[in-house]
Amino acid sequence: MEIPKFVNNNPGFRKELKRRVEAYFQQTGKKMTGGLPLFTKAAILTTMFVFLFTHLVFFTPGVLVSVLECILLGCVVAGIGFNIMHDGAHGSFSRYGWVNTLAAFSLNVLGGSHFMWNMKHNVIHHAYTNVDGVDDDIDIKPWMRMSESQPKYVIHRYQHIYFWFLYSLLYVLWIFLLDYQKYFKRRIGAMPLKQMSVGDHLIFWGFKLVNVGLYVVLPIYMVGFIPWVIGFSIFSLVAGFVLSIVFQLAHTVEHTHFPVPDAVTNKLQDEWAIHQLKTTANFAPHNKVINWFVGGLNFQVEHHLFPKISHVHYPAISRIIKQTCQEYNVPYIEYPKMRHAVAAHVSFLKQMGRGNKAA
Repeated sequence: MEIPKFVNNNPGFRKELKRRVEAYFQQTGKKMTGGLPLFTKAAILTTMFVFLFTHLVFFTPGVLVSVLECILLGCVVAGIGFNIMHDGAHGSFSRYGWVNTLAAFSLNVLGGSHFMWNMKHNVIHHAYTNVDGVDDDIDIKPWMRMSESQPKYVIHRYQHIYFWFLYSLLYVLWIFLLDYQKYFKRRIGAMPLKQMSVGDHLIFWGFKLVNVGLYVVLPIYMVGFIPWVIGFSIFSLVAGFVLSIVFQLAHTVEHTHFPVPDAVTNKLQDEWAIHQLKTTANFAPHNKVINWFVGGLNFQVEHHLFPKISHVHYPAISRIIKQTCQEYNVPYIEYPKMRHAVAAHVSFLKQMGRGNKAA
């Protein structure tokens, strides 16, 4: 598939949006990066990860405590991904580049590859959100149908039931399969992979070896194979589901769009900012607990429009963006509660499994 292009049919909206958000930071004197609130959160999550991992592997608590700690460890790993890695990868964790790089590399420590993530998420997903054939986030074929343009199989009729299990597999597939597929295929979806330097290759393989030693060999040696299989399964399934559901609620719900490029011009119908607003949704904007844990990714609209701004500022700039959208008659999709977004996602999966989604 040839990579589509955006039209430039409403440049005034994007310029005004940018002007108003920049004015907010000038007037308040705040930095666009995370600052002390984010550093404090990062310290809490990192400490919890080290404690839980150390306690499970080296001190071997009882069965009930171990199960509870494995569940909590899965949530903490997802939290590190949402808050530390994600902001670091977008360059919004700190005003210092090396700190952002260090934060982004937390993904490598947790088993993934920052290089692959940057290409898949920052380059592709943020540019071509919900464009089938380009956005790798909606490519779960043949197991799930996430767009009208994807083929429909009999099994998809039940995807609103079994998606819980498939989403739970994300973490283990990510670290043991998907990164390697991208590495050897040299592409992500329709997009060729950026040329890797010698250092990139060494970092990729070096951390993959470290991860096998840290999360497979060492725990098996310390607690035995069966306890490790059970513990790792619980931890990875929890992490996988939490990571999956948060990102899916932001884009694959009833009211979001899945634009298709024009067959002749290969252009998408909207300019980039409006495309982001039509393909992205917020959820639970007033729930401070959810906002803290998911790193502001419940404000996905703000994140897609201003990925270089740290998530700690999203609640404030959301009011500016919502007002601007109203003035320019541009859609702003938001679900007041998380359960509403989950219901909209399940409904979307039903529509995709049983017929085409009405645009």
